[in-house]
Amino acid sequence: MDTYTFATSRQIDFPVCLRINALEGKQTTVPHSVLLQHPEIRHVGSIQNPVSELYVTAQLWAESKPLGVPVQTPHTFFKNNRTWNKWLELPVPVKDCPISSQIAITIWDISPCPLNGTVDHNVPFGGTTIPLFDEDGALRRGRQKCKVYRKTVADGYIPSSTPHLPRPKRRRRNEVPQPPVPEEEELVRLELLFKKHEMNEIPQNDWLDQLVFQNVAKKARGVDEAARKRSSIHKAAKRKVSRAKSDKVKDGDVNGQHDSQGSNSDAETEDEEHFTLYIDFPRWDFPVIFEDHEYEAPRLMKEFQNTPSSSAVGAKPPPEVRYGPGIAAGNSVVDEEDFPVVQIFDPEQFQRENPCESKHRRLVRSDRTALYDVDQKPNAKLRDEINEILTYGPTQDLTPQEKDVIWTFRRHLSRDKRALTKVVKATDWNSPSEARQMAELIPKWAKIDVDSALELLGPTYDSPVVRAYAVDRLRQAGDAELLLYLLQLVQALKFEKYDSKAESLPSSSLAKFLIDRASNNFILGNYLHWYLMVECDDQGPDTNAANRKLFARVEYHFMVELEKRAPEQRKTLLRQAEMIAILSRISKEIRFNRSNRIQKIEMLKKYLADPKNELVKIDPPIPLPLDPEVEVSGIYPDEATVFKSSLSPLLLYFKTAGSAETGDSSTQSRSQSQGKYPMIFKTGDDLRQDQLVIQIIELMNNLLLKENLDLKLTPYRILATSPTAGAVQFIPSTAISVVSAKYKGSVLAYLRANNPDASGPLGVRKETMDTYIRSCAGYCVIMYILGVGDRHLDNLLLQPSGHFFHIDFGFILGRDPKPFAPLIRLCKEMVEGLGGTASPQYAQFKQYCFTAYTTLRKSSSLVLNLFSLMVQSSVQDIRLVEEQTGGIGGAVGKVRERFHLDVSEEEAVRLLDQVLADSVNAVFGVVIDRLHEFVQGWRA
Repeated sequence: MDTYTFATSRQIDFPVCLRINALEGKQTTVPHSVLLQHPEIRHVGSIQNPVSELYVTAQLWAESKPLGVPVQTPHTFFKNNRTWNKWLELPVPVKDCPISSQIAITIWDISPCPLNGTVDHNVPFGGTTIPLFDEDGALRRGRQKCKVYRKTVADGYIPSSTPHLPRPKRRRRNEVPQPPVPEEEELVRLELLFKKHEMNEIPQNDWLDQLVFQNVAKKARGVDEAARKRSSIHKAAKRKVSRAKSDKVKDGDVNGQHDSQGSNSDAETEDEEHFTLYIDFPRWDFPVIFEDHEYEAPRLMKEFQNTPSSSAVGAKPPPEVRYGPGIAAGNSVVDEEDFPVVQIFDPEQFQRENPCESKHRRLVRSDRTALYDVDQKPNAKLRDEINEILTYGPTQDLTPQEKDVIWTFRRHLSRDKRALTKVVKATDWNSPSEARQMAELIPKWAKIDVDSALELLGPTYDSPVVRAYAVDRLRQAGDAELLLYLLQLVQALKFEKYDSKAESLPSSSLAKFLIDRASNNFILGNYLHWYLMVECDDQGPDTNAANRKLFARVEYHFMVELEKRAPEQRKTLLRQAEMIAILSRISKEIRFNRSNRIQKIEMLKKYLADPKNELVKIDPPIPLPLDPEVEVSGIYPDEATVFKSSLSPLLLYFKTAGSAETGDSSTQSRSQSQGKYPMIFKTGDDLRQDQLVIQIIELMNNLLLKENLDLKLTPYRILATSPTAGAVQFIPSTAISVVSAKYKGSVLAYLRANNPDASGPLGVRKETMDTYIRSCAGYCVIMYILGVGDRHLDNLLLQPSGHFFHIDFGFILGRDPKPFAPLIRLCKEMVEGLGGTASPQYAQFKQYCFTAYTTLRKSSSLVLNLFSLMVQSSVQDIRLVEEQTGGIGGAVGKVRERFHLDVSEEEAVRLLDQVLADSVNAVFGVVIDRLHEFVQGWRA
C-alpha cells in the first residue's frame, strides 16, 4: 500500500465539478380553486406536465459572497422522469476554495407569464445548498442526496436557509417524541451501503446490483408514500385538536387559544411536497483534506504595533521595547562582531489573547450548552457575583471568568437593561455561533438607557447589529435630549463602517438617523451642519484624511436631504456660512494689522458699516449660528469693539428680530432685553475644547435640575465655525481680579454695592447671596471633575446678580501650565464673599458641593461614555492625554479618577471635603495669582 492516505486541497489544481443526476419526488396537484384565483400559474411548465423540461444552475459561494458566475445544464427532454446526468464545471479551482465554500443549486421552471413585468421567464422550482467540505474538513466525493426547497432560490449565505440536509425540528416541551420508523432507518442504512458500493468498497456484480437497485427504489417510493400518509393523518388530528381548543376559547380558556394558534402555525409550515436532488462529486483515490494558504510572516509588524485595534474590547497595549547592546533605536540596526544581531519573527508576539483561555472559552461556550442555557438561572452566589459585575463602570474591563459567567446567563440577564453592555463585552464576535446568538437575542432585550446606547456607539464596538440597536434606542430620545449629545454623536461617525461606493447611507446607520432628525428640526440641523463643517475643514497633522471624507460625505447627504424636505433651511445655512466668512475675513485683517487698539476699533466699525459686507442690515433675518433660536437682522457698527488681546477678538452687537422662548436661562433673556445679542468672534484659536467643556457643563446642569438642584450655572454658548475660528456668547460680567482691585479684595463689598439689604445675610439680598453660593458650589464641583486648569482671577467672572462662572478652558483633564496648582480653585476672594470659612454661608456652600457631587456620580456612566466618544477627536488636551498614556486610561480614565467610583459615596464625599480644605489653604494659588498679575501688567 502507498504510504500516503490522504491529499490536501492545495494540491488539487482542478476546477470544482459536480454532476446533476436526477430529481425525485411527487408533485401535489394544484386544486382548481387555486387555478381560478391565480390563472397565471396554470401555464407554468411543472403544473402542466409532471416531467416538464427543467434546467439546473450551480454557483459557488463562500463567506456569504458568490465566487464566480453560475453555470447551467443544457436543455434536456425528459420522458418518464427528470434525469440529467450532466457534469457542470465551476470556474474556480479546488485549491482556491476556502473552508466555508458551498454550492448553491437552483432548479428552474419555465413560465410564460414573467413576474414583476420582467423579460425573464424563469421561475424557481426549488433550491438546495451543499457545502463543498464536510464537517470533518474533507472534500465531498461520490453520490450526494440533497433536499429541495420548493419555489425557493438556493441561498448561499451562512447559515443557509436551504441546507441540503434539513435541520432537525425542535420538539416542543409538552410534545411526546415520535418513535423511529423501521422502514426509514433501513433505507438510511441501504444508502450508506450504496455509497460504499460506489467507492468500490463492496464487490460489484452487475446483474445482482440491478435487481437490488430496483427493489430499493421501489422500497424508497413506498416509504415516501407512507410518510406522506402519516403527515396527512397528523395534520387532520391537529386540525381536530385546534377546533376543540377554539371551542374552549369561546368559553374563556386563554391557554387553549394560545395552543390553538401554535398548532395552526405548525400545521401551515408542514412541507407537503418532498423532492430530492441526487448529485455526484468527483471520486478521488484518497480523501482530500482542506488546507489553507500559508502566508509568509512579515519581518516587522509596526503598523499592528502602533495602531490599536478598534474591534478588540480592552486590547492590551504593545509591550515596551528596550534596546540592548549593539541595537539602535528606529529602523537602524548595529551589527558588530562582539554583539551580533539576529532578527527573528515571533508569531506569538502580537497575539492578543492566551491560547489556553481561548480554548477554554470555546469549550465553555460550545453549541452543546446552547439548549441548556435557555432556562438556566444563577444560584444565590452567582447572582451576587453578577450583580457586582453589573455595577462596573463603562471603562472597567471584565476578566475571562467574569465574561464566561455573564455569557452563560445571558438569556436570564436579557430582562436587565444594565446587562446588555456587559454581555456584548463578553461576546466573542469573531465566533459565528456567538455572533448569531447575540443577533437573535439583542432585539428581545429590555429597553436600555441612553448612556448605555452611547457606550455601544463607542470605538470598542464594531458589530453592525449592536450599533443598529443603539441607534434604534436613540430614536426614542427627544430633540432636546439629542442636542445634548450631538457633539459626541458626530464624533461617533468615525467608528461606523460604510461602503464608500454606495450611493446612499444604510437606514440603520447613525449618520442616516442624525440626518433624518436634523432635517425635521432646524436647531439640530444648524449644529449638525457646523459640527460637520469644522471636521471637514480640519487639515491638522494629526487628522485622518479618511475621516474628513467621511464627514464630507455625511454633510453631502444632509444637504441632499434638506433639498428634498426643506430647501429654505439649506438656503439659510448657506447664508449663515456667507456671514461667517465675512466675519472671519474682517477678524483676520484686524488681527494681523499692526495698528494700535484704538485704530483697530475704528477699522472694525468701518468694515461693519460698509454696505458691501451686508452686515448692517440682514434682510431677511437669519438665525444666528451660535444660537439658532435667535434671529438677527443686522449689526450695530458703532457699538463694536476689539478686546485687548494678542488675537484681537471682536465684540459685536447683533440686532435681534424677535427671539423664541429660550427656556429658563436668565442670562440670555438679559442679553436680549434691549434687542441686542452680544457675541465675541475670534480667529487664530481652536474653540472646540471650550465648546466641549461648555457642552458638558450644560449636560451636568440638566442632570442637576432633574434632581431639583438648581445651582444657577451659566452655560453660555460657544460654537467653533472652523478649526481656527469661532463665536462665543458675551455675558456682561466682571472678573474677580477687577473686583478685587476696585473693592480692595472684597467680593462681599461688590455684592453689597450692587444688591444692598441690611436685613439680608452679610448685608446682601438673600436671593443674590443664594445665587452666589449655589453657582460657586456648582462650578467648583464641575471644574474639579473635568480637571480644568489655569484657573487665575481673570477667568473667574462675577455678575451683579451673584452669578459666578468660569471662562477660558484651555487646559482640562488635570493639565495645568502652573506647578502645584490646587485641584479646585477656591481662592480667598471667593471665600471672603461667603463670609469666611466659619460662616453659615460657607457651610451651606460645602453642602451644595457634596449634594452636587453625589448627584453627578450617579450619572458618571453617561459622562464617561461621552468622553469615550471623543477619544479620537481633535480636541487638544484629549489628544495629548491619549498620546501620553498610550491609550491606557486616557481621557476617560482622568475623568473617572475624579469621580472616585471605586469607593463608597460617603468616602467620596470625605475625599471631596479634603480637596476643598486643601484648596482653601493652598499657598501656591496666591503666588500664581500674583505672578499672573505681574505678567499681565508687563504685557500691558
